[in-house]
Amino acid sequence: MSMDFNAAFRILADYEQRSLAHVAGVPEQLDAPGLWRGIGFRLGDYRLVAAFSEVMEIISLPPTTPVPGSRPWLLGIANLRSTLMPVVDLKQFMNGERTVLKGSTRALVIRQSGGNVTVLIDELYGQRNFNETQALPAQGFDDGKFSEFVQRAYLLDDVVWGVLDTAKLTRSEEFRRATA
Repeated sequence: MSMDFNAAFRILADYEQRSLAHVAGVPEQLDAPGLWRGIGFRLGDYRLVAAFSEVMEIISLPPTTPVPGSRPWLLGIANLRSTLMPVVDLKQFMNGERTVLKGSTRALVIRQSGGNVTVLIDELYGQRNFNETQALPAQGFDDGKFSEFVQRAYLLDDVVWGVLDTAKLTRSEEFRRATA
């Protein structure tokens, strides 16, 4: 079955018109006062978000070279586009539970002073937008170190998203001293 050239051209022209008319996001919503944007992810049973501005990149777990004498949660050093950076099992750092590598496992490259760090997460959910009316105290984040680094949360579609303070995490003495 063949389609005549004019019919194919009309279909393509229609696609082009609809594509040009499509607005990917409403700018006034993206910059609205009180809007907070983050990258949503899972660590064990916890749903967390990291500030959009602090996550540099989302990657698959890079090959790592172990660091002798380091803490168990430091998986090693990775060479990411000619930049060496530590790779941390974030769940193991937070509550002592090692991350099981699966197809959904990802790593976030997080900005920190002195060079970025890569942290392993169980699952990525992507960008999440919250507003002030969804804010609530961070309750239920009391396992391991979660209470230290999750001070606030948002409720979205009946799910509590704890805000991981990555700046506080990367500045903490324990995180910075990954050698035993």
